[in-house]
Amino acid sequence: MFGRFGGNIFGPGAAGGLGGFKQTYRCYSVTMLDNREDVERWKNTFTYTVPMLFKLRNNQQARHTHCGVLEFVADEGRIYIPYWMMRNLLLNEGDLVEVENIALKVATFTKFQPQSVDFLDITNPKAVLENMLRSFACLTKGDVISIKYNEREYELCVLETKPEDAISIIECDMNVDFAPPVGYQEPKRPEKKHDEDVDMDNPIDMSEYLDKAFTAFSGSGNRLDGKKKGLDASPEVKNSVPHKRGIPNYKHKKGTITFIRTRRNITDNNEEEEKDFEAFSGSGQMLRKKERK
Repeated sequence: MFGRFGGNIFGPGAAGGLGGFKQTYRCYSVTMLDNREDVERWKNTFTYTVPMLFKLRNNQQARHTHCGVLEFVADEGRIYIPYWMMRNLLLNEGDLVEVENIALKVATFTKFQPQSVDFLDITNPKAVLENMLRSFACLTKGDVISIKYNEREYELCVLETKPEDAISIIECDMNVDFAPPVGYQEPKRPEKKHDEDVDMDNPIDMSEYLDKAFTAFSGSGNRLDGKKKGLDASPEVKNSVPHKRGIPNYKHKKGTITFIRTRRNITDNNEEEEKDFEAFSGSGQMLRKKERK
């Protein structure tokens, strides 16, 4: 909001454009106005044939920004701007600010950086930003703008603007991009162990697990019929014998078949001589005797 300019600033230029204008005003935030909270969201421009855009400069701090005009209703010698614009300019209430009319090129690209990770809570940030930027007339590289969505304040830093460091965004087709928010960290993925992580120079010693006697079904149990015959809670301890993996027959000859019979290990001191296996030996009886004729 500007005060009255105190003179005709509209020069005789083509299409009724602004003439050269530069003036110093006392600057106040819009919070000093009564019942005008809507102005805090507004950086738009009053339309007079061509957009009225101005450069605001704090000469004491060498800071500047750009804005448009909402209304010419302020007291003479004063201007009111949003508080976040005063922070960009490093201004206090009542400080002097230089106002100069300026022409800006139409925007083609802008990159923003949210100042908090809370901005990631918005489902569709581009759509929200596009809607909020309708109340802006221009953007300046390095400014931190403030938008309000769902009763929450979000600040965005203008990292990059094209084609220049200050652009007009009135009735334009502008591409928008986002940088990661301040304080954002990529989620860490769990590390996967690969085969190359195994130390092949120091393989695991498996000798203690090999060449031991195998004992199956050791321990105690209960019969389903309740009898205890044949149950031994203390299993017999057998002498360790070399463990053989599989039953390879190294004497096998191609074209022959060898039958292998399981033999009981003899652990007595007086070992019996192994006997040759004979199949179907001995006598037998017929179940039905033949009748004599």
